[in-house]
Amino acid sequence: MRTYLISYDLAKPNRNQHVLAQLIMGLGEKWARPLSNTWYITSERDETELESELKDLLADDDGLLIQATKREAILTNTSLRWFRQRRPGMDLAPDGNIIAFPMPPGPEPVEPELPFARAG
Repeated sequence: MRTYLISYDLAKPNRNQHVLAQLIMGLGEKWARPLSNTWYITSERDETELESELKDLLADDDGLLIQATKREAILTNTSLRWFRQRRPGMDLAPDGNIIAFPMPPGPEPVEPELPFARAG
């Protein structure tokens, strides 16, 4: 299992930003996002396989960096918090401290029915 640094620069950030993030989170066993467009993932795949998964979401004017890491990084004014890849059928205790991304939708809030106005 290797740890990879993945960083990207989108010429049009609103295009594919969230889809790209979802795909990166699913590429390996664990992921971390210390900066907005910078990710760490742990994966059995190599750099070429990771790039082939991501390249279809990138335009000609977008940039992508994938690099295997060899040692710990120095993080200034940020932190590194690892999350496990969310697996289908994973049971999450409602009172637990595990957060799955993306979060499953919660129940719709129950709002009391308002009375009808009376004509006066």
